[in-house]
Amino acid sequence: MSVTKAYAAQGPTTPLAPFQIDRREVRPNDVQIEILFCGVCHSDIHMARNEWKQTIYPVVPGHEIVGKVTAVGNKVTRFRKGEVAGVGVMVDSCRVCVNCKKGLQQYCKVGMVGTYSAREKDGSVTQGGYSKQIVVDENYVLRISEKAKLAEVAPLLCAGITTYSPLRHWKVGKGHKLGVVGLGGLGHMAVKLGASFGAEVTMLSTSPSKEKDARLRSHE
Repeated sequence: MSVTKAYAAQGPTTPLAPFQIDRREVRPNDVQIEILFCGVCHSDIHMARNEWKQTIYPVVPGHEIVGKVTAVGNKVTRFRKGEVAGVGVMVDSCRVCVNCKKGLQQYCKVGMVGTYSAREKDGSVTQGGYSKQIVVDENYVLRISEKAKLAEVAPLLCAGITTYSPLRHWKVGKGHKLGVVGLGGLGHMAVKLGASFGAEVTMLSTSPSKEKDARLRSHE
């Protein structure tokens, strides 16, 4: 075990505060990552406040994680010490059900293991990216270009893929019209991605003040 500094909520009404957690020792298939950036997803707030009635306290939120690999297990083949890597919303799944075998671990029949406030197969509780480091099986770690602006990459690991995936699934591109409801975290991503794919994007909002921002995002 390695003691790691973090920020945790101790209950649904307490603010995030400094806390220490124990990270497991690096196993043969594990990647240890020094966390450099972690996005703030609204899901983190829901979980910290137990608004979905599934939080395990104390909880260290954060599932948009980017950092440097500091150690790897002796069976790891995809990562080396010093490389840039990321971790999203899950850190494990059963790996053997029909969905896992299709690469759809998020739909794991047994239940995917969330990056925080979830139970590992050994019964331990996962803790997220509002911390100095994390240890994750290499199959749930993502490779990230060292040339990327890492602070900007972090939100792509949740908000980004949440909008990118359906746009790619439905092959949205030139000649299509895309409607985006709201310009929150996901809305920003949808506007930018849809425009970059060549679609005609319309943003729908009850806040007229967001019009200027939406136009800017569509041209980035």
